[in-house]
Formats: sequence, C-alpha cells, structure tokens
Amino acid sequence: MAFTQALVAELEILALFNLGNVQEEGIKVHHDAAPEVVAAARRLHDKGLISRPDGGYLTSLGLDAAEQAQSLLTILSGPR
Repeated sequence: MAFTQALVAELEILALFNLGNVQEEGIKVHHDAAPEVVAAARRLHDKGLISRPDGGYLTSLGLDAAEQAQSLLTILSGPR
C-alpha cells in the first residue's frame, strides 16, 4: 500500500489537531480552502474520524489516528 496524495491530505489534517486539548479545541476547514483539503476533511468525516464534514472535533477513533499520524510525523522528521 502506498501513500496517495489523498491519504497525505488526510494525514495533514490529522496533524493539525492539538492533542493536548482535544476536548475543547477542534478545527474548521473553510469552504474556500483548497479543494483537496475540503475533500480530505469530508473523507475523514465519512470514515468516522472527525465529527463534521468541515472539521469539528476528533472522534475516539480519530484521536487514535491523529496520535499515530503525529507520532509518525515526529519520527520521520528526525532530529532538527
């Protein structure tokens, strides 16, 4: 399985969430955002990872996914 551009766009949205404050802090994808960002948010909602098609809050499954995505990003970014 390869990382497609669609999956990368979804990972980028998951990386936007503040994992230190997921109960009170969501995200909003505005209607005038890039089409691939709007589509990625909708797919994450369809998969049950976020509460609204335009962002919202992480679901419990979404929290797991965001934690994994952000961990992977940290690992792959390496030392700075």
